[in-house]
Amino acid sequence: MKSIYTLILLVLSQLTFSQSSFNFHGITIKRGTKQHFKIPISNGDNATFIPITVFCGAQKGPTLGITAGVHGYEYPPILAGQQLIKSINPKTLKGIVILVQIANLESFIGRSPYVNPKDGKNLNRIFPGNKNGSITEKIADFITKNVIAKSDYFLDMHAGDAPEDLMPYAAYYSNSTMPKVSNIGKNMAKALGFDYIIVFETDGKDYLKKEHPSLYCSAEAFKRGIPAVDIECGRLGLSEKEAINSIETGVLNLLNQLEMVDTSVNVKTNNSYQFISKRVSQESKHQGIFYPLKQSGDYVKQGMKIGTITDYFGNTIETIFAETNGVILFMLGTPPINKKDTIVVIGKV
Repeated sequence: MKSIYTLILLVLSQLTFSQSSFNFHGITIKRGTKQHFKIPISNGDNATFIPITVFCGAQKGPTLGITAGVHGYEYPPILAGQQLIKSINPKTLKGIVILVQIANLESFIGRSPYVNPKDGKNLNRIFPGNKNGSITEKIADFITKNVIAKSDYFLDMHAGDAPEDLMPYAAYYSNSTMPKVSNIGKNMAKALGFDYIIVFETDGKDYLKKEHPSLYCSAEAFKRGIPAVDIECGRLGLSEKEAINSIETGVLNLLNQLEMVDTSVNVKTNNSYQFISKRVSQESKHQGIFYPLKQSGDYVKQGMKIGTITDYFGNTIETIFAETNGVILFMLGTPPINKKDTIVVIGKV
């Protein structure tokens, strides 16, 4: 009799569990399924939508929020998101994945580097957004309230925009007053499988103070006490397959590290990390034509010549020398240059 009673309780618990679900934007998603959303965003003057895929795992677990296309000209994260539609299986997933396929659709459709052409604003400089603001501010507001705020862990995926020759790396947020959250972020960044890991040291940074806006998408998550990491993979607005696959693999690695999937088949192990906590940015003093002598990933020494700027008649008006020893994380990769443009970012290894 006792065994029959136990069996009945087990069946009832399984029925109850199988009926559990996840609600997103007023839609109920059943366990073991995924749902695509086109979230309308309008401020009266402009209208757009945000394509989002929500994976509701067959088993309970944490929620991972992911954003791609915060800058719409950064294609590898967006295309990796398209591949993740198939490679994340909700039937074997533990927990929830909220994947923003293209946060800044108008930037993507309009082939607009950095900014949304509808209002000229950079989505990654206005978080947490404004529900009564411009179209870009309203996008940030929706992502903040409906993706970031619902996440236990958060990942923002980027690449080198149109003029940016970028070296692939992962990054995480760290603060001495938040050691647990910082350490979880560190382990998440390691799981992404990149050779270089940037540490966003936030002690004393205004954007983490209560009275200041967070500005950056992943900084908004960290400010809320959510472990937050970034991917930077891809360059010059190109859709290179290697970068796309590296991002997809990184996300699958992360799901494995967070124990949200059962298998480690797709995991690429990497035990040789280079951590970078200090970065030096150098700006142009002139407008003209830029000729780089180095590229991202190159190691340089202080005083080494790394590029020149000429006027529009070929006369050299500025010679660029490395201001520190380190590895080039970012190098301007196209000829046009304006005064105060960032020419190079060197990571001190």
